[in-house]
Amino acid sequence: MSGKAERAAGPLIERLRGVHLAMVEAVLGGDGLREVARLASQAAGAPVAVVVPRVDIAAVWPEGTDVEPLRAYVADRLRDRPVTVPAVVEAEIPIESGDDQVGAVLMLKGAAAPSPDAAEFLHLAAVASLTDVALEEAREEVEQNLRGSFLEELRAREDLEPRDIVRRAARLGCDLSRGAVVLCAELETDRPRHVVATICGEVPGALAEVFENRVYALLPASGGDDAPERTLTTARALADRLRRWGSVGLSTFHSDPAGFRGAIHEAELVLEVLTVSGGAGMGSAQDIGTGTYRLLFRVLASHPEEVRSFYEDTVAPIVRYDDQYRTDLVGTLDAYLEHNCNMNATAAAIYAHRHTVAYRLDRVRELTGLDPTLSEDRERLGLGLKAYRIIAPRLPK
Repeated sequence: MSGKAERAAGPLIERLRGVHLAMVEAVLGGDGLREVARLASQAAGAPVAVVVPRVDIAAVWPEGTDVEPLRAYVADRLRDRPVTVPAVVEAEIPIESGDDQVGAVLMLKGAAAPSPDAAEFLHLAAVASLTDVALEEAREEVEQNLRGSFLEELRAREDLEPRDIVRRAARLGCDLSRGAVVLCAELETDRPRHVVATICGEVPGALAEVFENRVYALLPASGGDDAPERTLTTARALADRLRRWGSVGLSTFHSDPAGFRGAIHEAELVLEVLTVSGGAGMGSAQDIGTGTYRLLFRVLASHPEEVRSFYEDTVAPIVRYDDQYRTDLVGTLDAYLEHNCNMNATAAAIYAHRHTVAYRLDRVRELTGLDPTLSEDRERLGLGLKAYRIIAPRLPK
């Protein structure tokens, strides 16, 4: 390089060094990729976006630019999907970890022409962004280990003291002192961390983690005297949103920390029934955690033998009769109860003659000792059907 070229390169090298040090200081100081984007934008003389789907982060400077199309574009690129480069993108530098691309630094079209050395500053932003990703992943790994350890212990151990449960959760930013609802989800997505982030974003103070191919979450109480119902309402709304990614089970509201382990098992049971049966005969997935079903799941989680015993004492004989003789006593009884004991409506619902309905109800009475035409016996049969539906996945085939 000639002396003249060296003198020309000197200021650029010094400027690159200064911007690089400022970016590293921003990352290590916790200012994150927003500050990296700002520094790169100022140095390059053009708007800059930093998008890293791996940690679900996207930052743009100047602020106000819609980052979502850029986030979608980079995410699709990383999945090797066919994409069209957004018209606003002027240049692109990959953020790479080894042989893997984890994101991209994008220079966007601005009002003025970018600096002739803009690409150099974009490369610096990519290096700084990779450092930020590494730090973010390290922090998340520590938090995940702590959360995962706590949730696994809560799920598996019976000897945890309620006071210790509340104290350990509080250290993780989750206030369980007034109770909680447990969520358990079986995912059909390759973005479990996005689901965890959604849960924590929707419910302040929620504690969520992925293990055993499921997401588990403790949703702490919200509201005052109406905390149980308000927390359940929030939990159901969250479950509705999460069902786009898989099946979701919710526990009832538990105010006593000593019952949180049972709440986890309760949510698992609801999820198991929804997954195996698809909720057939139980109404919508949103309704399965309400009313009588809610009570049955709670009892099943703590005293499964009681639910099984009630099932045996009510509808088990007609379930076994249907299995043996390929009849439909259970379906007929269910339709009869659903149509308020109206014989004609029941017959129309199951496409049978009303005399056939009467005959089948007589068989129900003979086999169970309970008369569907008597209100007290109807209540027991109806509850027996609900018990059957929630334990059916665990019955021997």
